[in-house]
Amino acid sequence: MTFLDITQIGFSNLWKTRLRTALTILGVVIGIGALTSMVSFGTGMQKNITDAFKKNDLFTSMNVTPGKINLESIQEGDLSGLSDLTKEKPFPLTDSILEVIRAIPEVEIAFPEETFAARIQFKQEELNTNVRIFPTAMQYYSPFNNLLAGQFYSSDSTRAVVVSWETLKNLGIYVEDPTYEFHFTHEDSLKGATIISPDSVLGKKIQIITASINPNIIRNPFGFLMGNRLDPFGEHTEEFEIIGITRRYDDFNVNRFRAGIYMPVVTAKNIPRLNFSSVWDILDSNKKDGTFSSIYVRVKEINAMTKVREQIEAMGAGVFSIADQLKEIKRGFLIMDSLLGAIGSVALIIAALGIINTMLMSILERTREIGIMKAIGGSENEIKLIFFVEAAFIGFIGAIFGLGLGWLVTRIANQIINAQLIPMGQIPVDLFYFPLWLIFGAMVFSIVISLAAGLYPAIRAARIDPVRALRHD
Repeated sequence: MTFLDITQIGFSNLWKTRLRTALTILGVVIGIGALTSMVSFGTGMQKNITDAFKKNDLFTSMNVTPGKINLESIQEGDLSGLSDLTKEKPFPLTDSILEVIRAIPEVEIAFPEETFAARIQFKQEELNTNVRIFPTAMQYYSPFNNLLAGQFYSSDSTRAVVVSWETLKNLGIYVEDPTYEFHFTHEDSLKGATIISPDSVLGKKIQIITASINPNIIRNPFGFLMGNRLDPFGEHTEEFEIIGITRRYDDFNVNRFRAGIYMPVVTAKNIPRLNFSSVWDILDSNKKDGTFSSIYVRVKEINAMTKVREQIEAMGAGVFSIADQLKEIKRGFLIMDSLLGAIGSVALIIAALGIINTMLMSILERTREIGIMKAIGGSENEIKLIFFVEAAFIGFIGAIFGLGLGWLVTRIANQIINAQLIPMGQIPVDLFYFPLWLIFGAMVFSIVISLAAGLYPAIRAARIDPVRALRHD
């Protein structure tokens, strides 16, 4: 018999038992649907997170610190890794060190990370927030190269700032975003929340109030002993123009530059404020004026990370980057995908048992037919191949409809999840992802499982004695 003849016989046998074949295929459909929906969730989570890392260039950026942090001990709940900074003489991050880092050929941009607390006033509303100081060059990098409205400042000394969308929201101002459909809560409606155009914010003035040491205390530190009631802290207010609004953050947008206000470098230097901005300043008791808490460094490509890191560490500074944890992140996703795949495979294994049952029933019903084929010259391999064709067909059809079922289930699940997120003010997300390797892998896996399930019935059918088979009723 030719392969075409064997295929026709196999399809003919399946068509004769249409109901049983359909039920067997249905079992494979459910198995593949469960498997692909589970794995697509794991791959979707991985895609969302890695895309967010790439979008924010986290794989090509690093932080230079005055000392090294023991991240493993911190992850285990031991904060001694932070206190190590104060046990040894820290490496001072000065302007000269910053220039040396900037001179490294693979470094694209480097600047000190500075943040200070402030209170802002805008349209009769007040809010406590953080102000981050960025150089003008950051306008070319994510997320500041894709603002919701307006533009990033073009001079380090301009009296203009960029405001985050979340800061305006906390002030009760909802700026229109064409990529997002707003759903106000009942509480928001009672407060009179409305959506306004970005033009209603851009160009407007915002007051930034900072805390500073009262200069009178410095001039006369013992004045309070003489009855003078002086507040040791004073407030300084300055007015700036809003020229840009950042886009909304979502759950997968790992923006390490989150802040309420973004301000130019030179402008920020002229604002009186308390001279500490991060945990490094508190932990490092040896920190002196003219040194930085940390330096942000971005390299031109991820392949240059190791070389730049080694050069900076050779100076004596500590370096931390997300790229260092890339292997651990991938390992975590691999474990999660494996667990989800194992859970989804349970249904497919049950479907395989259904295939075995179908094939064994087919053998009992076709014993005489198999005896006739062997009597007229059919070989054992040809008999086996007929059953393998039937099993492969069940696996192939089950995989196609199973992928459709898995996709449909994930779309429904995604809609339900987003229906819960949107009223909470969250950006809709796609938690499921079907890459090509998952689609083709599911089809191959289904066919292989089906062939494995048909192996025993095929061997049993091939071993039937033709004499006894012809006598079989």
